[in-house]
Amino acid sequence: MPLHVPPAPAPALRSVLTALGSPTAVREARTPSLRAAQGPATPELPLPVHVLDRITPQGLSATRLAGWRFLIRCGERAVAAADSMLTPDGWAFSHFFEGPYIPSTERALQQAEALQQPYQPRLLSVPGLYMLTLWLHGDTTADAAEGHPAPSDLLVPLAPAPPGISAHRPYQVAELLPVLTHRATPVKLLGSPA
Repeated sequence: MPLHVPPAPAPALRSVLTALGSPTAVREARTPSLRAAQGPATPELPLPVHVLDRITPQGLSATRLAGWRFLIRCGERAVAAADSMLTPDGWAFSHFFEGPYIPSTERALQQAEALQQPYQPRLLSVPGLYMLTLWLHGDTTADAAEGHPAPSDLLVPLAPAPPGISAHRPYQVAELLPVLTHRATPVKLLGSPA
C-alpha cells in the first residue's frame, strides 16, 4: 500500500529551498555529504516531527509538532536532512544534518510501503529515551500537525534504537507502550525520598 505522505506547509518547504539555494547556508552546514554533493539537491518526503515529552503509566501524553523534516536527495540517495520549525513569525529553516537517522528513515519508509494497510507517515521523537521512530498513523486523512499515537498505530524505531528495542521492527503502540513506560519511569533508589 502506498504511504499517504502529508503535504508540508508551503512556507516550511520554501524555507528549506531558500537554504539549499544559499551557498552560505550549505557551506556552513556541518554536513560533509551535502557540501560535497554533485548535482542538484532536492528536498523530498516531508515528514512532520512530533515530540512526546511524557510517558505515564496511564499512556502517552499528547504530542506536540516540533517541525517538518525533509530528506535531501542528490541523485539516487538521501545525503542529508533539513528541518524547519515554527516560529512566532511562521515557518523558518532550522538546520541541515546527516547521520544514521537518514538511511534508517529511508529504510523504515521502504518497509512501510510494503505493508498491506495505508498509513500516514510521521516522525515521533522521544527525547527522554534518545529515541526517534517512524510513526505510521492509521488515519491517512488526519491533520498531520495534530494528534497522538493511537493504540493500533505502528511505531518503527530508527537506528540507533535504545538497548532492548529492535530498530526497524514495527511495533503496535499498545505493544511498545509498556516498554517505553518502564524505560521512562525513574527507578527509586533505596534510601531516596518517596
